[in-house]
Amino acid sequence: MAKNDGQIVIKKYANRRLYNTGTSTYVTLDDLAEMVKKGEEFTVQDAKSGEDITHSVLTQIIFEQESKTGNTLLPISFLRQLIGYYGDQMQMVVPSFLEHSMRAFTEQQTQMREQMNRAFGETPLGKNLQLPMQMVEEQVRRNTEMFQQAMQMFSPFMKPPAKESRKAEAKDIDELKEQLRAMQSKLDSL
Repeated sequence: MAKNDGQIVIKKYANRRLYNTGTSTYVTLDDLAEMVKKGEEFTVQDAKSGEDITHSVLTQIIFEQESKTGNTLLPISFLRQLIGYYGDQMQMVVPSFLEHSMRAFTEQQTQMREQMNRAFGETPLGKNLQLPMQMVEEQVRRNTEMFQQAMQMFSPFMKPPAKESRKAEAKDIDELKEQLRAMQSKLDSL
């Protein structure tokens, strides 16, 4: 693939079509999502102005994934908190914190998969095994605590979340726990 400074360049035209200059083919947002999943680096440029619009295109991919699959990754309480940081003094800190958190989560997920493979081997059950409920719950709890501590450190006078927000977060966590229990039951029946 032809690359620009080591990266694939995708050009977005006024008619919203995306053109991969490396393969000389038109691509879709789904194609770009697959490229991301494969770890392929690319930038998206406005074909007319040359402006880097990678951020907005990746955000559009997330929006489409969230709306079409029904399996949302971003709980409502998280989206509300995230929106609340726009224009806030914390806005500058949140991106690096989220990036660090996702990197740590990915590393921990890789370690957990390796442990599962060691424990269950290459059996069909081992390949399809979901993370044990306790490990996931513990990771969610640690990440939430770390996020709250970081936000408190940068804004010591920040008031705690509203009662409604805490209820929504608790509801989201309860829903996640129920989904994990259902997965665990399916695994147990296998």
